[in-house]
Amino acid sequence: MKKNFNNNKLISHLKNGDKKAYSFLVNYFNHKLCIYANSLVNDHAMAEDIVQNVFIKVWERRKRLNEKYSLNSFLYKLVYNEFIDQYRKKQSVMLLEKKYIQTLNKITNDKNEEDTQKMIKLVMKLIENLPPKCKKIFLLSKKEGLTNIEIAEYLNTSVKSVEGHITRAYIIIRKSVDGRFKEILFLIFNH
Repeated sequence: MKKNFNNNKLISHLKNGDKKAYSFLVNYFNHKLCIYANSLVNDHAMAEDIVQNVFIKVWERRKRLNEKYSLNSFLYKLVYNEFIDQYRKKQSVMLLEKKYIQTLNKITNDKNEEDTQKMIKLVMKLIENLPPKCKKIFLLSKKEGLTNIEIAEYLNTSVKSVEGHITRAYIIIRKSVDGRFKEILFLIFNH
């Protein structure tokens, strides 16, 4: 590719899978996009990650590029969208961390740490002693984070059966842990 930028020609080459065109795209826009991304996140490493993700997306979706639209504008829009996605993920993680800390504080304020550890061991033992299918379904739900539908498909059983086993596990565990049930499960499984 020549050093000068031709939008239509570059898009045409990219759509055809031309790796030299892709290298040209990266070399031509990388610095500019990093500066823009850094102005959004104020973190050089994160800005580079955002731009790298954008270039990956462009390559993966190259066949859908349209010569009628400015590649320059498209890339800046992708950087902005990637920034928004990263920001939302960061917010979600921060909320989860905040909830985890609040739960930990609540438990440690209610009782001493030794009692909390005993409670966690008790719940782990109760889970270990659940009937095999009930235990498997409960762990797929709580540890692996699968939905009831996903578990039913994975185990080739009905959603009602999955719900029944999870309910049974809750009943068994709740009897022994009582009011701190949700907090203890949250500490064990972290979600």
